[in-house]
Amino acid sequence: MLKNFWYACEFSSAITHKPQQIVMLNQRFVLYRNSQGQIVALKDQCSHRGAALSLGWLENNCIRCPYHGWKFQADGKCLEIPANETGTPIPKKANINSYPVQEKYGFVWLFYGDLAAAERPQIPPLAEFNNPNLHRSFLTSPVNTHYTRVVENALDVSHVPIVHANSFGAGFGKDSRFQIYDIQNEAGGISAKSKYKNYTKPKGLFKLFFKEKSTDINSKITFYLPNITKLETSSDSIKIVNFAIHIPVDEHTTLSKRIIFRSFLPYSFLDSIFLKYYSKINGEDSTVSESQYPKVIPDNLSTEVHVSADAFTLQYRQLRQKYLDMGWGLQPNKVTSDNSPQISLQHSYT
Repeated sequence: MLKNFWYACEFSSAITHKPQQIVMLNQRFVLYRNSQGQIVALKDQCSHRGAALSLGWLENNCIRCPYHGWKFQADGKCLEIPANETGTPIPKKANINSYPVQEKYGFVWLFYGDLAAAERPQIPPLAEFNNPNLHRSFLTSPVNTHYTRVVENALDVSHVPIVHANSFGAGFGKDSRFQIYDIQNEAGGISAKSKYKNYTKPKGLFKLFFKEKSTDINSKITFYLPNITKLETSSDSIKIVNFAIHIPVDEHTTLSKRIIFRSFLPYSFLDSIFLKYYSKINGEDSTVSESQYPKVIPDNLSTEVHVSADAFTLQYRQLRQKYLDMGWGLQPNKVTSDNSPQISLQHSYT
């Protein structure tokens, strides 16, 4: 896992005036909206006895601990300790961590790290979000493995005819070869293009949109640091964009949150049908990803065997390693009695 990036942690629509716990990066955060609708993000651990503030309640835009009623404002400063006599000074150590947040593309983004505001990487672009010709739907899928395996699966096109043989992968027939080309550096990531010239009818929902004769399929795959994948797929008749945030919950759990854009049948009442189909596809991927060992992609490239079809995923591994070598890795969370940030480098766990 990496620090010093903006992490999309939840869909904006899910955050309300009721405190909500978000688990990410081996940490617990509490998010809520104040009376002006602005989102506040704090460490979900009272500095007193470690109770989850997400079980508490809001009072004048502050949050009360459910255990002893300690009151914290949006910047994490402790304002009141009910058990104290009036006028008793509040220890500075009573304050808790607060985190920068912003809303963009239907997500809440939380910055986790120690960079000054001017030095923080930008949230990657998503022009499709404001494209009136693309209908969007939202999907969340849990995967019981490390996020690096989930990210790499999303960037690997050569598995599609094999893993997805009973869904859209059936359209590739017996020819599982993809042309991967034009690998490029992007702002905050990398991209590659692929082309398949003999796509026919898949199985399931998408068979309605492809004829028996072969169709050219063009794709662009993009990875944005630290955990974002974007797959743009088009033929003569349709375009689909799968923008996915693969949230590192802990060392063994990933939560993939997706916005799926489509250029056809732009009707919300059909979303459940499409999302059911995508859930089937995600399940096919998850079965394989959860079987991989080790759970984390190896730091050493020589640990696993590579072929030419792995060129793009190898670029991902090298880019990730670059930031680990910079000291931006995170070690697993350790329970502490104080409220200091738990940010440090530990290659063997990231």
